[in-house]
Amino acid sequence: MPVPTEELKLEIVNAATGKTLVAETAPGRGETLVVRELPEDGPSPEQWQIVPVPSAQDEQVYVIRNAVSGKVLDQPAADGGVRQEDAADNKKSQQWRVVPVEGEAGLCFIESAAGDVALDLGGPDENTAPVVLRTYDEEAESQRWRLVPAEPERVADPALRWVSLDHWNGRRSWRLNRSAALRPVPGATPSFSDMLLVLDRFGSTPDAGAWKSEGAAPSPDGRPGWWAGLGARFLADTTGGGRAEVIGLKPAKGAVAAAARGDGTFEDEERVLHRPAPSSSHSDLWTLADVTGGGEPAVVVLAADGVRVSPRGEDGTFEPVSGESALKAFGHGEKAGGWLVDKHPRFLADTTGDGRLDVVGCHDDGVWISLQDEDGTFAEPLYVLDDFGTDQGWASADEHPRFLAKTTGDGTPDVVGFGPHGVVVARGLGDGTFASSKLVLNDFGTAQGWTAEKHLRCLADVTGDGNPDIVGFGDEGVWVSHNLGDGTFDQARLVCRGFGYGDAAGAWRVGRQPRFLADVTGDGRVDIVGFGGPGVYVARNLYRRFRTR
Repeated sequence: MPVPTEELKLEIVNAATGKTLVAETAPGRGETLVVRELPEDGPSPEQWQIVPVPSAQDEQVYVIRNAVSGKVLDQPAADGGVRQEDAADNKKSQQWRVVPVEGEAGLCFIESAAGDVALDLGGPDENTAPVVLRTYDEEAESQRWRLVPAEPERVADPALRWVSLDHWNGRRSWRLNRSAALRPVPGATPSFSDMLLVLDRFGSTPDAGAWKSEGAAPSPDGRPGWWAGLGARFLADTTGGGRAEVIGLKPAKGAVAAAARGDGTFEDEERVLHRPAPSSSHSDLWTLADVTGGGEPAVVVLAADGVRVSPRGEDGTFEPVSGESALKAFGHGEKAGGWLVDKHPRFLADTTGDGRLDVVGCHDDGVWISLQDEDGTFAEPLYVLDDFGTDQGWASADEHPRFLAKTTGDGTPDVVGFGPHGVVVARGLGDGTFASSKLVLNDFGTAQGWTAEKHLRCLADVTGDGNPDIVGFGDEGVWVSHNLGDGTFDQARLVCRGFGYGDAAGAWRVGRQPRFLADVTGDGRVDIVGFGGPGVYVARNLYRRFRTR
């Protein structure tokens, strides 16, 4: 995983002791550095910034700067202690290599660029240990350090709320509360209505169908490129008309759908879209995508022998999967690569700009891609990036979700991952390859409290400006970090007090109650859709479509 650099403020913690790196004034020796356990009611830990240094060398070196004083880590000329001094241009003793520990996410060695020595601990007393330089030893626990980002700033904007109105004839309708937030202003935060139960089916309770997912969940933003297993429920546009329908995968019937009415509700009638193949298994994964760029969606299945494609027929249903696979790779069988649902995310995306979807996957060693040719066939997979795999610390598809999306609104898709420190992006280069990954936001990572057991994280264009925003279903509700248009992101804001893990936000649970962002009205902006116990809930996107009556 990439080194968190420049704009991020970090605490530097020794992995062997759990104590924090701080500066300590010593007579005649300037400000020496020690590790110390800080009391809860004591001073705040020192915060540091890691700044890349332009270098003619092949490897990247950094200056480690105190975020408050501006002083930097310096290697002493005489004793073995490390201290902080005023920064000097191109001073070799102030330059460091930050080397990730192989197989240990979030841990690194901090080595001097002036010699083969690394930050280590001297003889500790009960509470404090001096920081010294010793010969680099990859087995030494005391030479391993954890870079902990400071808590990100978040804003709890008031969410717009609905009021229930009862009528004399027993009918019920809703209206928005009067609020200053109803007045749209330039740069206003998009807000969502309260969630409403719009369909009493596809839920987890017995009365709503007792649905239970058995495989991977599809992408929470409702777009093609992620995959669904038996029992999964999600949103997809099956016709290309701009409205997402409710889709469910039943073991006996296959894929069934409930059509969207255009007002945020769905038809009660359930129609069969795609019947399962006789050879299908519980390990197969299913998605819906326009593979060729011709405007017609097709069913794509990741089967044991690879990738299979079923075109859409004239009656609106999809032909059963049969015959040979379109690509003998990216499948769960050994001959197709042994891709595992819980470890190896796979995607469909146009990585070259030719209008055809390619197959991209994150295996143990990194990112692989199979480009689609003009005749609709797929080339042999190529290894294109040594990141985003289990070997680089991306332990599971749930703990560290990964996506392919155009983070700048133009060009080709980038790889976006939610790592330990936050959001990591590797820019697409337009030829099926990717640049080195960089950390772009210190939020939505495990270091900021986001876990696979409690929270969903995804990308979706919430504002309708063409740039995907970061969306997280947290404890309090739904948080959005706006894309600033250049692939970077603003601080997160709370936009809906529902669909969250906390009791006040509905007590939604990962695995049992999937949640998505999809346009169910056809107005061009994504709404929040959740599959709760009683059925399907929707919170309408109210951005620049405000009504007071």
